[in-house]
Formats: sequence, C-alpha cells, structure tokens
Amino acid sequence: MSDSEPWRAGFLLTGGMSTRMGTDKAFLIFDGRTLLDRALTVMQTVCNRVTIVGDPSKFASCFANYDAGSAIADIFPGCGPLAGIHSALVHSVAELNLMLAVDMPFVTAELLSFLFAVAEKNAAVVTVPRVNDGLQPLCAVYRRDFAAAAERALRAGNYKIDALFSSVSTHVIEAAELAAAGFSARNFFNVNTPQDRVTGERDKL
Repeated sequence: MSDSEPWRAGFLLTGGMSTRMGTDKAFLIFDGRTLLDRALTVMQTVCNRVTIVGDPSKFASCFANYDAGSAIADIFPGCGPLAGIHSALVHSVAELNLMLAVDMPFVTAELLSFLFAVAEKNAAVVTVPRVNDGLQPLCAVYRRDFAAAAERALRAGNYKIDALFSSVSTHVIEAAELAAAGFSARNFFNVNTPQDRVTGERDKL
C-alpha cells in the first residue's frame, strides 16, 4: 500500500458471548485455521493498521504472530457489536474505518478493497453492503462521525446498529452492484452455530 493512498484502518470485532456456538468463535478452527487467523490475514492485505476489538488480555499473544496494532476493549461492555464499533471509532485516527466481524470466513481481500474504494468515492458516514439477508453492518466502512450517534444510542440502551443508519448519511451497496463486482451473499456468510461451521466447511467458496 503506497503512501499516496488514503489511510485505511481495520477493526476486527471479536466480542460476543458465542452462546450459540458454545466456544469462543475467534479461536474456532474453520477449514484448518482459526477464524481469527483468517480474518487478520485478509484485513492486513488491505488495511494500513488492524486493531482487535476485544479483551486485550485474551489477544495479547496475537501481536507476536500478526502485525496487529493492539487490542482495545469496549467502552460500553456487554452492549453488543455496536459497542465494539463505537470503541473502535473513538480510538481511531483514520477517516475510513473497516469493521469486520471475526465470524465471516468467506470475506476476501478483494471484497474489503471494494468496500474501501466505494467509501472513498462518497461522503457518507456509513458505506454498507446489502444482500438477500439484509444490510451487513459488520462488514462495512464507517467514518468517525458515527461514534457520536453510536454513543447516544448506547447511553439510551438502544443497541441495534441498523436503526442508526437513518440518522446519518448512509451509502448502501446493493446486491446488484456487489454481483457486478464479483461478490455474492455467500461472501457474507457467518458462523454462529456448530451447524453453520459444518455447512460452511462443506460448501466453501
């Protein structure tokens, strides 16, 4: 990545209780590699810096194996992925910030580069893809202005990310545009349950 390109920050969201999976998804083996390893490897090819959003003590050992800048905890713990996005944006010095959930094994470097490219061409606070299952806020690009809206919602006890998009400028990348660029709903598959893991490993991209 050249010095002339826009600064791209990446934040890997690893929080959540993983109750449906029964184990910490970040360290779940999927097709021979942990979900954490898969996500960090992909993000590092397109981001200038990657930060893990999760318990810093849990991920301290990652820094010897990856060029991950650090791990940061949620400022509002126990409030779901919106809290992770908020904490990421509060700590960020970049204008464009990729948020990616750790449990999306079919996200590719090409997809992430595409999301950044679209975000760089518009002034929206959020650039988010939409596929058959709806908006994908955990694989999207956010500008730092979103932190204020997120904090207001968290303080009010409102934790749904999508609900905030109507209060900020949002650019939606529709399924047709994704398809034209070579991507599909399959890229946004996430591993929530043991059966998802079995299905995903069987029906790989």
